[in-house]
Amino acid sequence: MSSLRRNERGIGLPEVIIAIFLTTIGVLAILSLQPSAWRTVGRSDFLGRAAEVLYKEMDTRETWIMNPCNAVATGTTTTAVKTSGMAGTIAGDATYTVTTTITSIGTGVWRVTVRVTWPINQTGISESLVVTRQEKFRFPEGCPSV
Repeated sequence: MSSLRRNERGIGLPEVIIAIFLTTIGVLAILSLQPSAWRTVGRSDFLGRAAEVLYKEMDTRETWIMNPCNAVATGTTTTAVKTSGMAGTIAGDATYTVTTTITSIGTGVWRVTVRVTWPINQTGISESLVVTRQEKFRFPEGCPSV
């Protein structure tokens, strides 16, 4: 038999208190991150919805301009868009302001600039693209040239 005595008493009170203290500090550190995480999630939700509104508007304008049968009105238009697409406000809905500017930069060539803002971000996001007429987009067939 070994001459060394084993300590088989288990975990003592000081060890338990230290473990509780360290666990409490870890939980409080995680909880302190929660408010900033909520803010970040809120901002990313607004930004994601704004990006969807922006690219839908750009796609609509681009498709309209590429069709040689459609007349292109230059200038700036501003509209309010609800992300739900409904006329009335529903829970979780947000209203975005969409400003679209179309300028002629040559014969049959236009620049479309779209800016989307929302109440907590007046700077918003914007994008622009250059659009030309495309004969493959002519609809209806045989329409007169504008």
